[in-house]
Amino acid sequence: MAITDLIPWKRGERRLPIRRVSREPLYSLSHEMDRLFEQFWRDPFSIRPFDLLPAMWGNGGEGFIPRVDVSETEKEYVLTAELPGMDEKDIDIAISNNVLTIKGEKREEHEEKDRNYYYMERSFGSFCREFPLPSEVDEDKIEATFKKGVLTVTLPKLPEVIEKTRRIPIKKS
Repeated sequence: MAITDLIPWKRGERRLPIRRVSREPLYSLSHEMDRLFEQFWRDPFSIRPFDLLPAMWGNGGEGFIPRVDVSETEKEYVLTAELPGMDEKDIDIAISNNVLTIKGEKREEHEEKDRNYYYMERSFGSFCREFPLPSEVDEDKIEATFKKGVLTVTLPKLPEVIEKTRRIPIKKS
């Protein structure tokens, strides 16, 4: 008996059965654990734990929440949103009643074919973030740019607000 006969995934060719996906939460957890162990036995050094998080949470139409940073300078506010894997056509920006709304939908498909298996995974989700605007924002001059998965919205302040701002020196006592 050869040592390779003891390794279960090397014993001849087998076809994997088609799996049906259930909407029950415990089934999803069980399925993810099975997939994790199967991946480990195929290639133990390929597992990166933080790569598994998006596969377990946020898929299946549940949506996701993009990270957003807001900063202020003397002349403007800058809102930066991380939207990896999205295109500008998937994003909608609108202003209504002094509220900036950013909406988007993310769709992703992954397909692998090999001699012994066929693997296809689809994930999708949508988001909607709303930001109340300060009264000093000039709504007519708001601009948005999108580059390499990062949306940057520039919200310039009204000129009269910029002129009224003055620095107050701090005296040493």
